[in-house]
Amino acid sequence: MEALGRQLIIEYYGCPAHLLNDRDFIEDVMVSAAKHMRANIVSVEFHKFNPHGVSGVVVISESHLTIHTWPEYGYAAVDVFTCGQVIDPWEAHAFMKERFLSDKDSVVEFRRGCFNVAPGTLPSAYGVQPSEPADK
Repeated sequence: MEALGRQLIIEYYGCPAHLLNDRDFIEDVMVSAAKHMRANIVSVEFHKFNPHGVSGVVVISESHLTIHTWPEYGYAAVDVFTCGQVIDPWEAHAFMKERFLSDKDSVVEFRRGCFNVAPGTLPSAYGVQPSEPADK
């Protein structure tokens, strides 16, 4: 079975509130995490809420990194989605966990776009029809 991409759903707990409420800091961490895993950044958008919290997205050629923070709870919800086999989302996770000073995290990995084909045989050209999805 081959997958088009990998997605990490990450929860960071115990992060300092002042870090999770700092829009510029969060943008820097997310952009740096994308660079750390050698992704190609396409666009960046972050927003600071009143009175607290930050949401943002780093769009990468390989998909995206997103975040929403609850500084009052020391909590951040992060999504790292990468397509292909070259970019490793776990590299971004390790980088962000350290920078957010998280004392506890929870991570679930999903394989996205799974097809019943032999390893290394997933068609990569447009117009080529893959076999049936893996869940059929």
